[in-house]
Amino acid sequence: MSGASFIAVDWGTTNRRAYRIENGRVVATERDDLGILSVQPGRFAELAAALRTRYDGLPMLLAGMVGSNRGWKDAGYVPAPASIADLAARLVSPADGVAIVPGVCREGERRPDVMRGEEVQLLGAVAAGLAPADALLCQPGTHAKWATMRRGALVDFATAMTGEMFALLKAHALIGSEMAGEVDADDDFRAGVEASADRDLLAALFGVRAASVLGKRPAGAAAAYVSGLLIGSDCRARFAPGQTVHLLADGLLARLYSTAIALAQGEAVIVDSHASFVAGITRIWDTKP
Repeated sequence: MSGASFIAVDWGTTNRRAYRIENGRVVATERDDLGILSVQPGRFAELAAALRTRYDGLPMLLAGMVGSNRGWKDAGYVPAPASIADLAARLVSPADGVAIVPGVCREGERRPDVMRGEEVQLLGAVAAGLAPADALLCQPGTHAKWATMRRGALVDFATAMTGEMFALLKAHALIGSEMAGEVDADDDFRAGVEASADRDLLAALFGVRAASVLGKRPAGAAAAYVSGLLIGSDCRARFAPGQTVHLLADGLLARLYSTAIALAQGEAVIVDSHASFVAGITRIWDTKP
C-alpha cells in the first residue's frame, strides 16, 4: 500500500542495512555485518523475524544478495530493459509479510551480465531526480556497474571486475610485492590513469615490475599507480569524451573515480547512493501489486 510503513533491507554479501520507512521517509536505520556469507543455512527466516520484531512487526522488503541462489530464496532476474514497475511485478515472497526484489540480467549471447541489489539504487537515483531519466550511471566497487538509463528505465549495463582485479593482482601477481603504499587520488594514481590512455593494460601492468627493477618508480607508489591503470582503463571503455557520468559513490571511491573520469575527459556528478536506495525501494513498495 502506497505510503504505508515498512522495513527496507539492503542485504548484501558482507553487510546488512535496514531502514524503517514511514510515508516515504526514513525514521530509523541500523547496520550490521550479517551479510549472506555470515548466515548459516536455514537461519535467514529467524534473522528476518528478529529484525521485524525490533520494528513492531512491520512488513519487510528485501533487496540484494539475499535474493541470490546463495541467499534466502532465489528471486530470479528481470531482463533489461527493466523499470521500477517490472521489478515490483516480480517480487518473490519467502515468508508471510516478506518480499524480495529480483535482480536484473542482460541476456545477449556476446556478453551476458547480471546485477542484484544495484538495480534498486540505479532506478532509485533516476526516480528521485538525483540523476536524469536519460543518463550514464556508475556504481564503483569490487564489481563496478555501468548502467545506461533511458526514460527512467535500466536499458543496458556492464559489470567490470575492477576492484576484484586490483585485489587479485596485489595478492597473487608477480607485481603484488611492488603494490605497496596507500591508494588515493594523488599524482601516482593520476599517472596510472594517464597511462591507461595507451589502451595496453596488460603491458602496462608488467611495466610496474620493470619500473621497480630499474628504479624508475619510488617504493610505495605502485599501488596507487595500478589502481589508476585499472580504473582509468575501466572508465575509458565506458564513455566518450565530454560525456557526463553520474557516480553513485562517496569517500575514496568517489575521489578515485571522479578523478579518473575527469582525466578521461568526462564529467563526474556525485549521487548519494543511500538516498538512491531508499528512493528505489520505496518506489518498488508503492508500485507492488
